[in-house]
Parts: sequence; structure tokens; C-alpha cells
Amino acid sequence: MRYQAVLFDMDGTVLNTLDDLYDSVNYSLAQFSLPPVSLEHVRQSLGNGAAFLVAHCVPRDTPQELQSRVLDFYKPWYDAHCRIKTAPYAGIVPLMEALRAEGLLLAIVSNKPDPAVQELAESFFSGLLAYTVGESPSVRRKPAPDTVLTAAARMGVPPERCVYIGDSEVDLETARNAGMDCISVTWGFRDEPQLLEAGAVTLAHTPTELGALLLG
Repeated sequence: MRYQAVLFDMDGTVLNTLDDLYDSVNYSLAQFSLPPVSLEHVRQSLGNGAAFLVAHCVPRDTPQELQSRVLDFYKPWYDAHCRIKTAPYAGIVPLMEALRAEGLLLAIVSNKPDPAVQELAESFFSGLLAYTVGESPSVRRKPAPDTVLTAAARMGVPPERCVYIGDSEVDLETARNAGMDCISVTWGFRDEPQLLEAGAVTLAHTPTELGALLLG
């Protein structure tokens, strides 16, 4: 088998988190009398962590001090409300179970704040993952390779025997920076033309197709 470990992004890859993120962003904006943003605006702002998301959802002329206050409100609010509408994409849990049955190690590496990543991973993928990590002050977020390389090291697998699964240009760049292969999924927060423009080489349109690419 080509790979020993499969590392997954979280948002838009294994979990459809969009509605909870959208609700939390707009609730946070409302607390500071800022205008709401659209679902599509939130979708296109995801992938680079909470600070990036908030910075791209507040009005352009928002002072940095106010941006920071919105972010400070948003992060604990979202952590406490991250499982209301969120669920795995259909077929993801059976895919993970099949990969585990073949002896592959699985991890989730995300730019979502680590408390939410840990809670969601335990809620939806308990017993399936060898390692889980989200954004924290102690490590550079993607596309820096730190988190995926740490995951590989913790699992005892060389980077070249790992593959990173993601749904965005951030995931593609992360894999390149880490010396890992990348498979881009088309059911997440970026569409196929965006992924191809970002340099995607291998695409999976369904979890079944992803499984075939990983195990075939």
C-alpha cells in the first residue's frame, strides 16, 4: 500500500461545519452592531483560521481593536456552539472505518481552534483517530507544515508515506510545504474549478471515490 497514514482537514472535508460557523459569525457581529454576512461569504473566508475568518467578515474599515473584540467573543461562542448543525459528510465515517480496517493510521489536522477540533473529533470520530490537532498559539497554522509534520511524527510515519486530504488551496499548499501528497475533495468549501486553479492534481468527488484512491 502506498500510504501508511491519512491526514484529514476538518471543515469541508470530514465535517460540514458551515451552518454553525455562519451562525456564530453573524451572532458575534451582531453583538457589536456590525452588519451580517452571507453564507457564501463565510464559506469563501474559511480555511485560514478564526482570526482570518473574522477579519474578512467585519466591514473593511473596522478598527483593529474592534476586530480583536469580535474575535475574542467569537472564539468561545463558537467553541460552545460548534455541534448544533454540524455533522459528518455522508460516507465519511464508513470510509474511516474501512481505512482503519486496512491498517492505515488516521489523523485530523485543522486550522479550526483546537478546543472545537478536539470536541468535534471526539463526538463524531471517537476511536478512529491516532492524532488530532487544531489551531493554537503554540504552533504555526496551515499552510505552514508544522501541524501535519507533527502529526506524522507522533504517528511514527515518514511524511512521504502520508497523504493529506483537504478541500481548499490552504490544504494544497500545506501538503506541498510538508512534502506530502494531497487529494482534494470537491464536496467542501471550494468548488472544482477553484481547486484546479490552486494546483490540485488528484480530485475525489465522493468518499467512495476517495476510498478507491487511497486503497486501490
